[in-house]
Amino acid sequence: MRNPRIRILLADDQQEMLETVARMLEDEFDVVAAVANGERVIEAAIRLAPDLLVLDISMPVMNGLEAAARLKESGSEAKVIFLTVHEDPVIVEAAFSVGARGYVLKQRLAKDLILAIREALDGRIFISAMVLTDRNRRHQLEAT
Repeated sequence: MRNPRIRILLADDQQEMLETVARMLEDEFDVVAAVANGERVIEAAIRLAPDLLVLDISMPVMNGLEAAARLKESGSEAKVIFLTVHEDPVIVEAAFSVGARGYVLKQRLAKDLILAIREALDGRIFISAMVLTDRNRRHQLEAT
């Protein structure tokens, strides 16, 4: 018997980004829904029970951080990867504090997203290299 495909829920307020990500993932994963705000994330996650969520942070109605926090509080076991433009270390830390398993910058979408999904599914953490580089640079500047 064949293993079932991993079920992914996407959330971004930009329709073009949702379509791009869905096309990227469709050969390997089942994209069960694509929604445009955090409130819809919660509704779809409860109804569809995906294995993994790929969430933008900046969305209307409810941002991705709040949606992830509420799902975690509700007992959701879906793994969360943030796909975002935000490189600020405070936001990165906030993402992991609400249970993120991955943090991918949109400019690294093609190189990092599928790798981040695989890492998260294997129980590991993934952060785009540019975030780590920027974070290390800031720590070096603070130390001088």
